[in-house]
Amino acid sequence: MPGSLDPLDVGVQIPYHFRCPISLELMRDPVTVCTGQTYDRQSIESWVATGNITCPVTRAPLSDFTLIPNHTLRRLIQEWCVANRAFGVERIPTPKQPADPSLVRSLLNQAAAQSNHMNSRVAALRRLRGLARDSDKNRSVISANNAREILLAIVFSRMDSDSSELNHESLAILSMFPLSEPECVFVASDPERVSYLVAMLFHPSIDVRVNSAALIEIVVAGMRSPELRAQISNADDVFEGIVGILNYPLAYPRALKVGIKALFALCLVKQHRQRAVTAGAVEALIDRLQDFEKCDAERALATIELLSRIPSGCAALASHALTVPLLVKIILKISERATEYAAGALLSLCSASEQAQKEAVAAGVLIQLLLLVQSDCTERAKRKAQMLLKQLRDCWPEDSIANSDDFACSDVVPF
Repeated sequence: MPGSLDPLDVGVQIPYHFRCPISLELMRDPVTVCTGQTYDRQSIESWVATGNITCPVTRAPLSDFTLIPNHTLRRLIQEWCVANRAFGVERIPTPKQPADPSLVRSLLNQAAAQSNHMNSRVAALRRLRGLARDSDKNRSVISANNAREILLAIVFSRMDSDSSELNHESLAILSMFPLSEPECVFVASDPERVSYLVAMLFHPSIDVRVNSAALIEIVVAGMRSPELRAQISNADDVFEGIVGILNYPLAYPRALKVGIKALFALCLVKQHRQRAVTAGAVEALIDRLQDFEKCDAERALATIELLSRIPSGCAALASHALTVPLLVKIILKISERATEYAAGALLSLCSASEQAQKEAVAAGVLIQLLLLVQSDCTERAKRKAQMLLKQLRDCWPEDSIANSDDFACSDVVPF
């Protein structure tokens, strides 16, 4: 192998043996395979996950897929990083090692054994929770050891207002995992289990509330049965609980993320969207719309469009002073999906209210829609824009671009 050093943009050279033979990048978590070769953990795990069963360098068969941390090399890399920090090199962190399957099994058994003292069971769950938070790899190890079945049994072991810390810790771990459809049905088919999760939406601890909302979203999204999905969305106070999480007054990004995922999943059940409006979902969505990150903003706008399709939702949206200006502002700003949902909601509002039409025109929607029609957005978004332009035809001002000579040259389909 060549022993030369390749220059970096930062003006420093990485020693060849500090580079992963697969990615050719500085190793952050060097591990050694059974052939004696060392690779970065992420690279060799990806190599094996794609079906390769040979060592990338030697081409020898990997008779054992155990990855042994190369602590010596990792320390040398860290020392090199520190020595070259003047060149902009950051020290690689000491990686946390994947959870030992035998330890995970032991902790699960300790938590599940009703003969154990409550403090011992809670302590085991807290360790499991810490492991699950650390990495996807740990969550895979935990899930592979029948964890979901054990945790579901603990979560619903005591469904009353005095549910213990044991239930709450199990709920926190369970909210990190996807559930199979039979597991979702296990929760949704029992009204007592559903009522318990809804009750937890009003717990004094915001963490318990958010974890309960996360599990509700996982269950609703994980089932194909429309009857069971409707059963959850029809539960007393479920929308009030979710809206309460969205309205949480302190900065808590996870509350917003989980809250909008749960609200969107529940609003997919058409016959119960009225209950979301009654619970104040419209006001919460508009008030927090600018606080969402991109993916969550798309969900929020999709939910707004769903609610705009029912009369009460349309009326509630139209009555909020910020609805129309915000929707107009969002067009072509966040993403193609966000633009499509915003245009769809505006179409519903302007179809139902002349006042909304005037507000949209005053907010500059005509220029936005003309740009949208000529953009690379989805065909659905363009169709909605064309329909909205037609809806707003009577509101065009005398000197607008809609009545100018340039309009005839645009890509808008003639009405």
